[in-house]
Amino acid sequence: MIQVENLNKTFRVAQRQAGLVEAVKALFSREYTIIQALKDVSFSIKEGEMVGYIGPNGAGKSTTIKIMCGILHPDSGTCEINGRIPWRDRRSHVATIGVVFGQRSQLWWDVPVIDSFKLLKDIYGVGEAAYRQNLEELVELLDLRELLVKPTRSLSLGQRMRCELAASLLHEPRILFLDEPTIGLDAVSKIAVRQFMKKLNKERGTTVILTTHDMQDIEALAERIILIGRGQILLDGSLAELKRRSTARKTITLEYRGEAPRLGPGLNVVDVREGRMVLELDPRKRTVSQVISALAEQVELLDLSISGVGAEEMVASLYQEYKI
Repeated sequence: MIQVENLNKTFRVAQRQAGLVEAVKALFSREYTIIQALKDVSFSIKEGEMVGYIGPNGAGKSTTIKIMCGILHPDSGTCEINGRIPWRDRRSHVATIGVVFGQRSQLWWDVPVIDSFKLLKDIYGVGEAAYRQNLEELVELLDLRELLVKPTRSLSLGQRMRCELAASLLHEPRILFLDEPTIGLDAVSKIAVRQFMKKLNKERGTTVILTTHDMQDIEALAERIILIGRGQILLDGSLAELKRRSTARKTITLEYRGEAPRLGPGLNVVDVREGRMVLELDPRKRTVSQVISALAEQVELLDLSISGVGAEEMVASLYQEYKI
């Protein structure tokens, strides 16, 4: 469905020093630096997959997404989506995709949201019956009924993001590109949006490419992750594989009564307060059961929890490993 091979993209960025004199000089002679945004980026995505495309700021995520949407032309390499080249067949291509950019809006600022929806219906050529059915479903699932009559400028960020998501789905796209889709949402709204995306993927088979810094979104939605850094693909695999790779450490949180216990080998203190400790365990040196037995002999355990490495820690460790 999506086949990306050896994409390269550079940008020429003007530079100058601060100050009026430097500004005047720049009118006649400018210095430029070349930034390599993408370096031989290659991957493929099957129909119906939900993929987390992650990386730090400036890694090349947005550049890749814009090429796949047909907004940018690569310097070299190929990108084929549903048999089309996005920047060559842009008109027919955009009819099959939906895009939500956290920093951009497709809703008209000063008119009610429902007017923006109707205009998008006409732009995409959606039939009246299909439009009403899709609108009703999206309004119900995303809780938009009270927002439809309000102008976009009066909405909070979270409310606008829900409307943006609905706007991108009115024409039933086969592929959905999401850039920070839960930004500004409260906890309840985040859960609702995630459940909606899962339902959309399961019932319609919509392919979803998700870029976000919220690793809870990745854990909840993506079965596969692609890590990009400095314009290069560094890792492409399932979230389960990443978790197995990072299971060498366990976090043990205990509340106890008595003097602080002696820890022994394989344990490092992450946090300590009176009657509470957070420990990091290396299971290669001691098992969890051995540690619990040793602690129980020394103190009265009031509460105990054991957890593996979270998604944010896993990704942070990858950033450190690849020095990005």
